[in-house]
Amino acid sequence: MIYLITGPMASGKSTVAELMAKKFKRSVHLRGDVFRKMIASGREEMSENPSEEAEFQLNLRYQLTAEVAKGYSNAGFTVIVQDNYYGEKLPYILELMAPEKVETIVLTPTADVIREREHNRGKAGYIGFDVDNLCKEFLKTTPHIGLWIDNSVEQPHETVDHIMNELGIELN
Repeated sequence: MIYLITGPMASGKSTVAELMAKKFKRSVHLRGDVFRKMIASGREEMSENPSEEAEFQLNLRYQLTAEVAKGYSNAGFTVIVQDNYYGEKLPYILELMAPEKVETIVLTPTADVIREREHNRGKAGYIGFDVDNLCKEFLKTTPHIGLWIDNSVEQPHETVDHIMNELGIELN
């Protein structure tokens, strides 16, 4: 099984995905962003107005993520994929993962909570983005696929429990 966790930057995707992956006997936490970080020279960063090259690299990242996720899934691992899939990119990544069964989880804390989390974490994700604009656009343009959770007031372990309960995931 593949679980895909998305949401705006600083919505808790990495933390939730890691905690969720540890619940399974054989699992992989696949951070799609790892493929962006592998580009040693010539990397184009995403922004609110991305270049053609940045879009190309983003699509390549999604293609690589889908292939690796399917490979691990076919080898018997539970795969938790975590990355930013906004707007039309959500159905795009799901299409790339076909024919594998994918459960989609979308984390949607409020913009105020995201701002606070962004301030308190050790990295800056909102370079070239405005938190309010990104959250508004994410909610407006992302198709309502899968399980959507406002995790504004939940601790990460509570969000994992929420996901597992909602999806009826039982561990052996």
